[in-house]
Amino acid sequence: MSEPARRLVPTADAERSPWFAYQYLVLRAVPRVEREEFVNVGVVLYSQDAGFLDAAVHVDASRLRALCADVDLDALGDGLETVRAVCRGEAVAGLDAAARPWRRFGWLEAPRSTVIQPSRPHGGLTRDPAAELTTLLDRLVR
Repeated sequence: MSEPARRLVPTADAERSPWFAYQYLVLRAVPRVEREEFVNVGVVLYSQDAGFLDAAVHVDASRLRALCADVDLDALGDGLETVRAVCRGEAVAGLDAAARPWRRFGWLEAPRSTVIQPSRPHGGLTRDPAAELTTLLDRLVR
């Protein structure tokens, strides 16, 4: 007979402050795609259980210029704003404003060979998706 599944959070704690499963992507700026060198510039966090999809970004221009002196920071900023607009549910980049959050996250995680590229998705648990997004930005980007 197999063991029962372990609970990740005690029931009393879960009622006060539930845990939410989430997935996240690290956004990478790849100024010269053919060289495959990158600098992390943002994080997208999606939690279906919490109804949360958002992106946080931070661009370190000096690190990017170390890889490519003539990197177009304005175009990079525009691309990152498009990512944030997708998270907000705006009709951009071919996505309908009515697209569900899981579909928008799927669009963001799709591999591409452009200047902004997502990592593979990673997962975790959190009680506060917005705070977790900030934590991930601090740990992985800044």
